[in-house]
Amino acid sequence: MKQYQAREEIPAEYKWDLTGIFPSDEEFLAALEEAKAYPAQLAAFQGKISQSAEELLAFLRLEDDIDVAMGKLFTYVQRKADEDTRVSRYQSLSGQTASLGVALSGACAWFVPELMSIEPETLEGFYQAAPGLEQYRRSLDSVLRRRAHFLSPAEEALLAGAGDLAIQPDNIYSLFADADLTFPDATDGQGQAHPVTHGTFIPLMESQDRTLRQSAFQSLYGVYGQYRNTCAAILSAQTVQLKFFATARKYPSTLDAALDETEVPVEVYTNLIDAVHRNFPAMHKYTRLRKELLGVDELHFYDLYVPMTGEVEMHFTYEEACDLILKALAPLGEDYCAIVRQGLAQRWVDVYENPGKRSGAYSAGGYGMHPYILMNFQGRLNDVFTLIHEMGHSMHTYLTCQNQPATYANYVIFVAEVASTCNEALLMQYLLQHTEDKGERAYLINYFLEQFRTTLYRQTMFAEFELEINRIAQGGESLTADALCELYGNLNREYFGPDIVMDEEISLEWARIPHFYYDYYVYQYATGYAAAIALSEKILSEGPEAADRYLGFLKGGCSKPPIQLLRDAGVDMATAEPIDQALARFDALIDEMEALARA
Repeated sequence: MKQYQAREEIPAEYKWDLTGIFPSDEEFLAALEEAKAYPAQLAAFQGKISQSAEELLAFLRLEDDIDVAMGKLFTYVQRKADEDTRVSRYQSLSGQTASLGVALSGACAWFVPELMSIEPETLEGFYQAAPGLEQYRRSLDSVLRRRAHFLSPAEEALLAGAGDLAIQPDNIYSLFADADLTFPDATDGQGQAHPVTHGTFIPLMESQDRTLRQSAFQSLYGVYGQYRNTCAAILSAQTVQLKFFATARKYPSTLDAALDETEVPVEVYTNLIDAVHRNFPAMHKYTRLRKELLGVDELHFYDLYVPMTGEVEMHFTYEEACDLILKALAPLGEDYCAIVRQGLAQRWVDVYENPGKRSGAYSAGGYGMHPYILMNFQGRLNDVFTLIHEMGHSMHTYLTCQNQPATYANYVIFVAEVASTCNEALLMQYLLQHTEDKGERAYLINYFLEQFRTTLYRQTMFAEFELEINRIAQGGESLTADALCELYGNLNREYFGPDIVMDEEISLEWARIPHFYYDYYVYQYATGYAAAIALSEKILSEGPEAADRYLGFLKGGCSKPPIQLLRDAGVDMATAEPIDQALARFDALIDEMEALARA
């Protein structure tokens, strides 16, 4: 794979085209200058929306227009900044745009309290007086349904002021983990040193050199062990602030408070944990098979990421990757694939790495523009999965924006990962159907099994840990380092079973997981994965009818509660059935892997 020394060397067809948002920086700067008037325009409606249906409608329409305009500003300048993070001009402009976003939030801070002050009968009269308001009914209802959890204006002002305190545990943890912590080098079987960082840790865990894996494992957790009490204090502060806000807003628990914001029933969370517990035998079977295939006397936690099959060479050009994903996505229908082809041809994707370019991959975009995908294509199988994953997000965004008004063009995180993971599942099924080489098939199944382990099982274990530490905090008990290590160690023992050695270090893993500061976030990875597996199976087995239901989901945005959108697509995440079905697939894959190994 060619390595480019400057962005200018990369042919235009491999770089995204931002001129569809703004033809030049000059047009962007003019729009940014115009946008500086937006906060005053929004603030001018204070005190008016409760007095007149026409004023409420005018405010909501203005807010939509401003959201679209700001979306274009953010998208353009952040994409330009990510092309080369060393260019200070775009970093500065990105900061200016973000500051304007903060000002806009402040200019609308009055809106919810004033909306809450409108009597239900009065608001119903507004809908009759200004029929255009009907478009916003669901949007307004989603705020008003939480009326019981909003306080007086003075109390709301106090809670808003406490918001800066609430984000401090996350801020402190981020600075501690990302800026302050350093780890000793790991040593491989030949005595060579390898740097250990947050970025290199998992690649080191995937190494075929077991000495290197163990050394990296002990290096990282040895350092966290030195700061175990500090980490416990920061995490305890996180649970305290969640408890404070849940109590202030009259929720029975921090879980209720977190899930109510996205209209997800608490049962979704608890059903996930219960279903995964029922399916522990499959994970225990997996660890037994992993121990056998790796040929080790003892299976340790530093043996979980290395491929069980050894290395298999699978390389792709970008053009081959594009061709492959289109073949894999064919079950979604020609209309879907035509848009994907259009996106690939019209430079939605920024393909190759260049010095200074942001690492990783993402999809971004919104109303009034097409989506954009950043990736750093290296020609590996993982890069093909990254492309189809991010295209799933992009298609979700594109279809929602084409079929919903701006008000409902966003979608919540609970459903976001479904579109991307469903695409990945379709690619995996296509590869398995069209691979005759035994080694490649085993490698692909290993890849698939690891997605289940790391997403459905591991993220659910994280979710259970998060639930338990918040229950402990809500009960008034102290979250000491010893208590956290004991709880986390016991969960690992339950989830991974008797065929893995309970390394002392793994009890400290909670200390390195930043998602525990995201307020009941991780469960959505597991539910999204289960939903995506179920939907992909339906699309492949039931054909166009199932595909059409799924496309209806992609077009739905936030026009309905997320559970209802998925139910319309054919999967009910309020029940455990999708999780049980996905883990039955996991169990069957283990059997196939075992049969391949013994053939």
